[in-house]
Amino acid sequence: MGRVAEAEPKPGEGGKQEQASCPDHQALPTRSLRDHPPHEGEGEARRLGVVAAARGWLGTPYRHQCSLKGEGADCLGLVRGVWREVMGEEPEAPPPYRPDWAEVGGEEALWAAARRWLVEIPPGRAGLGDVLLFRMAAGAPAKHCAVLSAVEGPERRMIHAYWGRSVVESWMGPWWRRRLVAVFRWPEPLAGI
Repeated sequence: MGRVAEAEPKPGEGGKQEQASCPDHQALPTRSLRDHPPHEGEGEARRLGVVAAARGWLGTPYRHQCSLKGEGADCLGLVRGVWREVMGEEPEAPPPYRPDWAEVGGEEALWAAARRWLVEIPPGRAGLGDVLLFRMAAGAPAKHCAVLSAVEGPERRMIHAYWGRSVVESWMGPWWRRRLVAVFRWPEPLAGI
C-alpha cells in the first residue's frame, strides 16, 4: 500500500500551478449512462479492482488536466485513468477547467459530468471504490474528487491527486468529511463503450 498523507490543504488553497502540456486519449462521442445503474450483485471483486487501479496511480506527479499514469494527473485525471482501466474508453473529453479549488461561483461542471457517467448514491452509503466529490469552499462549485480506498479501521481513506505533490492515499479526516458533497458508484460497463 502507498504512503498515507497526513497533511490537509489549507482552506482556499488550490491550484495556482501553471498548466503543463499533457497529451490525452481520444474520447468517444458523449453518451449518458445515467439510466444504467450498477447491478445489485456488484461484487467485492469489482470494488477491489477499482481500488487496485487507483492505487496503481500512487506517486504520479500532480499535473493540471493530465491523465497519464506515472507522468501526471490531477484529481479528475486520476478518476479518468481509473475509468479507462475499469470501464474502457472514456465517454467524453473534459472541457478546459481552472485548477483553483476555491473559485467562487461558476457552474457545477464536475458534478454534472459525474451524474452523466456515474450513479449518484446518498453519501451515507459510500463504499469501497466509490467516487467522492468535494466542495472546497462555501459558494464554490465542487472541484475535487477522490476514490474511497478503505472503509475499515478508525478512519476511511481515499486516493486523490494532491495539488503540488502527487496522487496520494490519505485519511478522510474531519476536514475532508465536512467538504464531501456527493458520492458516485461506478456503472456496469455497457457494450460499445
